[in-house]
Amino acid sequence: MRILLAGIDCVWRRVRVSLNQMQSEGSCRQSGATRDDTSGCGSPDLITTEEQLDEVLTRPCALLTKTVRRIESPLVIVGAGGKMGPTLAVLAKRAADASGRRIDVVAVSRFGNEQIRRWIEQHGVKTVACDLLDPHSVAKLPDTGNLVYLVGLKFGTRANPSATWAVNTLVPAAVCEKYAGSRIVALSTGNVYPLVPIDSGGSVETDPLTPLGEYSNAAVGRERIFEYCAERYGVRVALLRLFYATELRYGVVRDIADWVYKGESVPLANGWFNCIWQGDANNMILRAMELTTAPLSVWNLCRPEVFSVRAVAELVGHQLGVTPRFSGRESGTALLGNARKLCAELGPPPTGIETIARWTAHWVSIGGRTLSKPTHFDVRDGQY
Repeated sequence: MRILLAGIDCVWRRVRVSLNQMQSEGSCRQSGATRDDTSGCGSPDLITTEEQLDEVLTRPCALLTKTVRRIESPLVIVGAGGKMGPTLAVLAKRAADASGRRIDVVAVSRFGNEQIRRWIEQHGVKTVACDLLDPHSVAKLPDTGNLVYLVGLKFGTRANPSATWAVNTLVPAAVCEKYAGSRIVALSTGNVYPLVPIDSGGSVETDPLTPLGEYSNAAVGRERIFEYCAERYGVRVALLRLFYATELRYGVVRDIADWVYKGESVPLANGWFNCIWQGDANNMILRAMELTTAPLSVWNLCRPEVFSVRAVAELVGHQLGVTPRFSGRESGTALLGNARKLCAELGPPPTGIETIARWTAHWVSIGGRTLSKPTHFDVRDGQY
């Protein structure tokens, strides 16, 4: 592992950690460190309201606008009522509008939260309520040649593992049968990998999938269903293994910031992680429509760096004027992904850890809303 001494003080230096593999030819290089590159998108110095936050999260990059220009209407987003779905659906609609083409964006979910559904519709996205475990309901969904799949169940697995397996395997089978011949960008998770040594460079897409726990294995099951359907039905699939999307209302950095701000100990046993700003993740998910193939293609989705929990806590603490407290010690392994393959295709995500930490620290300090959905990134036994 290589520590890149590119910051202006020791706090900033310690958080700039990159793996040697990320520096090799063909990988995602950042000149010297995790340099923020959000200025070209007009990103603010601080975010102070939810309206401003949602505007930033749904702002399409120029490359996404070009991609959407080549997508036929409608674009269907299945599982759009979760943490990422609402802003992804609105992002897609904004990109369509910016492209100058009339493209309907259809968000599909149970929509147990009517407020989320109204917010999506207010931004020009059509919605369809659907029980995705009911094949008859799935069969009635709008036809499309382009679909984004966000369905997944993780938390509560220990109490009800059968529901986790049902959602993560039966639903993709029904969706693939309905949309045989279509292009599908399907979100998976980095949890399909086992813990790996910190200096390994992170798991790559061809590594064996031997994770711990019911949820992680159900996620492998979901991937196998997509793999099977791509071969049987000719569905073109880009499978994206996401390592921790984060924004100001939830995510690993928010978890760390809450601990630091409240004076609680930050656990270090799982001392290293990957993450990506949710707006960047959503832009890349939609752009991955052009990476769909049959047989399916697989891609790790995260920033190309590996971050230290301790260093990020110190960076957030520096912003808050608080000295973090820690418990435990860093283990020699962690759940880590190597994103050089996707970065080589789409370019590195522009929002760096300095920006994420600054925004998050300020948000916590002003009492910004939380979704109260911890990531439990510190879990090491696969029990969720």
